[in-house]
Amino acid sequence: MRGLTGKVAVVTGGARGLGEAIARRLSEEGCAVWIFDLNPDGAETAAHIHRATGHPVYYENVDISQETNIEEAFLRVAESSSIVDILVNNAARFIFKGVEATSQEWKSILDVNIIGTSLVTRNCVPLMKKAGKGAIVNLSSVSGFIGQPSFATYNATKFAIRGLTKCWAIDLGAFRIRVNSVCPGYIRTQAFDDSCIQLGIDPEAENARISLQHILGRQGTAEEVSGVVAFMVSEDASFMTGEDVMVDGGYLAK
Repeated sequence: MRGLTGKVAVVTGGARGLGEAIARRLSEEGCAVWIFDLNPDGAETAAHIHRATGHPVYYENVDISQETNIEEAFLRVAESSSIVDILVNNAARFIFKGVEATSQEWKSILDVNIIGTSLVTRNCVPLMKKAGKGAIVNLSSVSGFIGQPSFATYNATKFAIRGLTKCWAIDLGAFRIRVNSVCPGYIRTQAFDDSCIQLGIDPEAENARISLQHILGRQGTAEEVSGVVAFMVSEDASFMTGEDVMVDGGYLAK
């Protein structure tokens, strides 16, 4: 990808699964990567990526539902890297409930998926303005386009991510900051398996069922999504902003 070598990137939820694949791909492309996550193995993940790519990878233990955590992490980024060129808002909470969702469940998912994402972006933008331009990718989903049974809590946040993307693209365009969303279909990661277990579903049986709903007949991989994210933050996508980019194996085409 053009224009990624030497860039500074922040990836939320970057210590495992899709976020780890994104952090690894950006590091492979020559970025210095900051991983924000709560995963206790996050520091080792960062060290492993650094050993594999040779580029700087830093870990910050950050709960993005806590504004003070975010502010302190970006102070350390500013002290070390001065600017940020790339932000990938990947961190998410997975709560799958319909109309029975309680106020606490709504608060829990909104605190991370919407408010947390917004506060991360707010704290990052001044460092992008200092750089003179930037690229933000928000992770939405096919669930941000359709209704799904007993998924109201999760889908509402993924619809909202698309709305934030378009509003921020308008707000930040004058500062040469591009904002896009990447919308995966079903991706086989640990988060998929964990969600199945949370819902009382066998992961292998669900994988077989959901694979048939994609034109390509399978779930995607984290690496397939991370490649698209790398493209979206690169100079190869320099005239793209406010867009929803599908990586769904044809899921919505059906």
